[in-house]
Amino acid sequence: MNNTIFDFVGGTIGEWKVIKMTTIKGDNLPDISYINKISSSLIKNDEGIWTLKGIVSNLRYTEKAEKEQLVAIQEDLGRPLATHAAFIPLRKSAEWWNLAQDERRKIMEESSKHTQTGLKYLPAIARKLFHSRDIGEAFDFLTWFEYAPADEEAFEELLYALRKTEEWNYVDREVDIRLIKV
Repeated sequence: MNNTIFDFVGGTIGEWKVIKMTTIKGDNLPDISYINKISSSLIKNDEGIWTLKGIVSNLRYTEKAEKEQLVAIQEDLGRPLATHAAFIPLRKSAEWWNLAQDERRKIMEESSKHTQTGLKYLPAIARKLFHSRDIGEAFDFLTWFEYAPADEEAFEELLYALRKTEEWNYVDREVDIRLIKV
């Protein structure tokens, strides 16, 4: 079993109960009542109502100084007080992917200030990005956030700040699923 590949299984059982599911852009996902995040492999998983697969990969747009800042204050997932979560699958447009990597980096960091925005909310909000585009999945990224109930307002501020940036103009599919640990 490879611990860098994960399945997010949406169905009727799981470790995380769905409290709200909202389609922000593009096609929705079928309704579910639970999500289970499991270590997996590249083999197709037919469990649940739907399964989304993602890989923990290298940081593609982060420079050394930014990485050092993140590592210094970022908490891991699975903290006991972090009983709330958000699972947000995203897909970016063909226009985004047609840009060169340095052009995407410029939009993410110089214009949208993606990393600097996220740093403001660490360590309260733990996050992990899973890449899906490279393995032919329906979404490009699967984002997973965990936080304590007391940090819910801060999480909403983080999402608001990110969604109003130039970078988010390139998102053409986004589903926001809010969860509570059972």
